Amino acid sequence: MSDNKMVHLIIERQDTHNGKPYTEEFKVPHRPGMNVIAALMEIQRNPVNAKGEQVAPVTWESNCLEEICGACMMVINGKPRQACTALIDKLEQPIRLQPARTFPVIRDLVVDRSRMFEALKRVKAWVPIDGTYDLGPGPRMAERDRQWAYELSKCFTCGACVEACPNVNEKTSFIGPFAISQVRLFNTHPTGSMHSHERIEALMAEGGIHECGNSQNCVQVCPKNIPLTTSIAAMNAQVNRYAITSWLRK
Repeated sequence: MSDNKMVHLIIERQDTHNGKPYTEEFKVPHRPGMNVIAALMEIQRNPVNAKGEQVAPVTWESNCLEEICGACMMVINGKPRQACTALIDKLEQPIRLQPARTFPVIRDLVVDRSRMFEALKRVKAWVPIDGTYDLGPGPRMAERDRQWAYELSKCFTCGACVEACPNVNEKTSFIGPFAISQVRLFNTHPTGSMHSHERIEALMAEGGIHECGNSQNCVQVCPKNIPLTTSIAAMNAQVNRYAITSWLRK
């Protein structure tokens, strides 16, 4: 350790998925350049709280430590973000860590993000292929289209936008901003566009785009700076066009 400073953490814990939440304080040695994950690892190595009591190690998830996997998303000082890029020296202490309670809590800071993957299934967020044989390179995209599509493809399903969205709660079935943006991505893909009507109809169903309140919290917390509100506006236009043309055909 290069100094005698301590990092003060207040962690919201929960022992089981249906247990009662409680807070516990920890103080760990400070190291220059350490992030929240490093602080949690210090607790794991020596699970003693600020009172000097031996406790169960704090449970959390992480994988890549490079803001690519999205597994370490949690609420840090009131903001949903990735713990791997949350540097201790840039955070106000005491540092408060909470699970993303938009999702069911499994234990401590670990949550079940199944609702996000179910939402991706609902909107068919993939490019379908016919068989497993080599289909060749496929249609070419204009460079301009490829560049903005790449921006949308950066989504790693971390759940920060869902946690920040006031319209995602236990009283609604709103699929969330990330899923709407993925519909835009795959509906404009040369091959994926073949099933664009299915995705649009999914957005028109219960929990779809009409439940977005346009609070714009999502775009403020997205770690990849994905233009989520632009995607929502674009899909609103597509949904309206589809609804009008469907009505005229009848």
